Amino acid sequence: MSGDGGKRRGANRALRASRTKSGKPRPGTGGYGRRRLEGKGPTPPAEMRPGHPAQRRAAAAAPAPVAATRGQAMPTGASRGAGRSGNRGRGTGSAAEVVAGRNAVLESLRAEVPALALHVGPRLDADERIGEAIKLAADAGVPVVEAGRAELDRLTGGAVHQGLALRIRPYAYAHPDELISDRRRPGEPPPLVVALDGITDPRNLGAVVRSVAAFGGTGVLIPVRRSAGATAGAWKASAGALARVRVAQAPNLSRSLAAYAEAGLFVVGLDAGAGAEIGTMTLADSPLVLVIGSEGKGLSRLVAQQCDAVVRIPISGAESLNAAVAAGIALYEVSRLRDNRRADLGELG
Repeated sequence: MSGDGGKRRGANRALRASRTKSGKPRPGTGGYGRRRLEGKGPTPPAEMRPGHPAQRRAAAAAPAPVAATRGQAMPTGASRGAGRSGNRGRGTGSAAEVVAGRNAVLESLRAEVPALALHVGPRLDADERIGEAIKLAADAGVPVVEAGRAELDRLTGGAVHQGLALRIRPYAYAHPDELISDRRRPGEPPPLVVALDGITDPRNLGAVVRSVAAFGGTGVLIPVRRSAGATAGAWKASAGALARVRVAQAPNLSRSLAAYAEAGLFVVGLDAGAGAEIGTMTLADSPLVLVIGSEGKGLSRLVAQQCDAVVRIPISGAESLNAAVAAGIALYEVSRLRDNRRADLGELG
């Protein structure tokens, strides 16, 4: 008891000694007193300072712990913008994609698109497309999985799936040179490549691919950055045409167009402000690259500099054309001009 009282009295004396008569704390010694301040040691290197840019770079370069990656599920890419990581451009297909809808699924299976699984909803109405899709998947060795509506909604990111969803493998992009490297048999039309400059909607890419397939085009060239990729939306808009038309990615679109020009192709750009109409183009029967710009910005400056000619699609209204619609019209015009040219040569022969 007496020991506790002595401790309390000592504490009270120390408290009174540290204060002035007015009760305010005494000024410190600046760290030079008996209880001087202790230093924090040497400054750590930049890689060890929390929040420093060098520390963030070092943390990003460090390998991920095994425990963090073990047991994680593969991203399905079904949700909007899902699976965009690593060195991918926008929607370039580094994860499995999902095609939703009976027509799109059936077209993909008919085209033998490499698939991971076919997900079929329960209690579907009588539709011959469902039976054909299941048969095609079974014949191709694609697993058929029964899934509930909630699972299909999650898998497709809320898209209209009509009870069918097909998980496809990541798209294998071609090299730009592969679009023009194939030797063509005598009598076949010259190469016709469509290059997309600043097209960021995957549905536009799919629609362009479908038009290329319809009018005998060779392939589609897109830049790696700031461009739509072969995602599930592009697959659905193409109605399976992505399995028949090759899409190549270019690290630099302007340089790839310059390489095409050196290989003997003519580069023709579409621009609403051009003076010449596409119907009067004299280069249609030549090896050709059609460059389609975005609806808002049109052709970029560097890409426009690579064009041998710039033409426009004549329209009577003030509205501008969607990029995919413009590509379809341009491909039709080129096909028509080529047919007329062959007919003229046939009459001369």
